[in-house]
Amino acid sequence: MHYATAGDGVKLAYREAGEGTPLLCLPGLTRNMDDFEPVVEAFADRARVIRMDFRGRGASGSADPATYQVGQEALDVLSLLDHLGIARAAILGTSRGGLVAMMLGVMAPGRLSGVILNDIGPEIMPEGLSAIMDYIGHPPAFRSHAEAAEAFPSLYGDSFANVPPATWADLSRRLYREEDGRLHLRYDPRLREAVAPAFEPGAVQPDLWPLFDALQGLPLGLIRGARSNILSAATAAEMRRRRPDMAFADLPDRGHVPFLDEPQAREVIAAVLDKVE
Repeated sequence: MHYATAGDGVKLAYREAGEGTPLLCLPGLTRNMDDFEPVVEAFADRARVIRMDFRGRGASGSADPATYQVGQEALDVLSLLDHLGIARAAILGTSRGGLVAMMLGVMAPGRLSGVILNDIGPEIMPEGLSAIMDYIGHPPAFRSHAEAAEAFPSLYGDSFANVPPATWADLSRRLYREEDGRLHLRYDPRLREAVAPAFEPGAVQPDLWPLFDALQGLPLGLIRGARSNILSAATAAEMRRRRPDMAFADLPDRGHVPFLDEPQAREVIAAVLDKVE
């Protein structure tokens, strides 16, 4: 584990493996760098895979919840790139990480060499936001990783199918830490108060299409879970209409978010790296 320092002094945790084109992996809202273990396994032989934890998540330092915002997280990414001396990087962004990638397309387009979006787009389905508010900030109900992994197939319901038990076990380990006979969140629970106003029913969602359009000219990929409650088929279709050159995979038996160990997901990542290298 290594650390960089954000502009306001917050410690930003990261790991890196491999050599080649820098591929910066940005996790989802409540997730952390461990989600990208399959990416390291598949691509460290051809890319410099860098994984970071956003502030208040994983091994990064907590901060004022008011700073748990996409704009600040984009600035933190630039702090990390500066710390590593990387002028340009391809970004693989899962959910919230993809929003940060699109934000960087406006804030610092010269720092991007390509973008891969994992189950996220310029429009977010309301049912997905509602589902996030059902769990964010609440302590897990499970006492052990084994108990969580056993419960996940029912908990995730129809969103995921044909998932091996080992993958559910990996997910529990990535989501929670086990200590004192119970599981604990691996993020600051105050993240809930930071996002709640935007996730409330009736809240006006910002128009993010200009951010997506700002990625014009960059190698681009989109991975979608066919059962996603965040990225609709209609939004994905419009993204493809605007960017017919975009590598794309619609993953059967996957909801929000794909694990990135799926062959079709890896094909999208490889296609973007081929254009970047």
